Amino acid sequence: MKTSRSLKIAAAIAVSALALTGINATAASAADSKKIYTLGGTDPFFAVVKNGFDSAADTVKAGGSTATWLAIKDWSNAGPDMNKITQTAVNAGADAIATPIWGAAAQVPALQKVVKDGTPVVLYNTGIDLVKKVGALGYIGADDYVAGKAAGAAFAKAGIKNVLCLNGQPGAINTAARCKGIKDAQKAAGGKSTELALPATKFGDATAIAAAVKGALTKDKTITGVMGLAQAFADASVTAIKAMGSKAIVGAFDISTNGLANVKNGSQLFCVDQQGWLQGFMSTTIAWQYAAYGLLPATTTILTGPALVTKSNVDLVSAGVKTGQR
Repeated sequence: MKTSRSLKIAAAIAVSALALTGINATAASAADSKKIYTLGGTDPFFAVVKNGFDSAADTVKAGGSTATWLAIKDWSNAGPDMNKITQTAVNAGADAIATPIWGAAAQVPALQKVVKDGTPVVLYNTGIDLVKKVGALGYIGADDYVAGKAAGAAFAKAGIKNVLCLNGQPGAINTAARCKGIKDAQKAAGGKSTELALPATKFGDATAIAAAVKGALTKDKTITGVMGLAQAFADASVTAIKAMGSKAIVGAFDISTNGLANVKNGSQLFCVDQQGWLQGFMSTTIAWQYAAYGLLPATTTILTGPALVTKSNVDLVSAGVKTGQR
């Protein structure tokens, strides 16, 4: 039976992770078993994060412990829903928890209590500025404001000086930071950007997104760039733009098969990659290594992005999509 490339990669990383702990698999198995819980979302991006988690779970299992994935069902009530699955992890006896923070007002007090009660927390994906406030061990992910600035600058470099930033999760700290970064980068280049808030209940709803984009482009015909919170927003925007005969071009946060195809055919200028696979893998293994062995990186912030995917590197990145790493 052939071993898939993905499994080979996972196995190689698992061995490397154990090697980094300074102990072998046999010695690791002798350690007290720990329960690690990684919390996340449910959408195409988090499917890639989950792939990283799955490989990490194999590493954790090889070390004699367990890793469990818990995810909210949608984005309509993200902060409170994250608190519910956080409590589920605590009730199950979690020895460490890895989690994003989308709703700071709801999640920060709850996570502060988790840490105060003795369960270590690793933040990933979003929450870079909340590590100290929560009392977390560290953060793994992109700096969303920097990612937004990179997107805004990329639009400006292409001559686009009026960008519509689609925010499908109003109130979330990461989406607000991204739109602010775009606005600041556009302003620095002599352009501007407007944030269009869409109800979280319509997250990924192609019809609703396309209608909103058509309305915005009709109202302001000087808009020549549209930035999607995720690829679903970019896909719907491409449809709206084609239907209108507009010359606007889109960009999107995160990587997907559609996004890479759009970049290749020219209907999308770029994707902003934050390497979700690494976020899922590293947040889980770091939480486990700390809970089991007291090991921790010397820096509290490990950046996995941002990086732009354009026509110049789209073929290389596409190879990682096929195997589930991008």
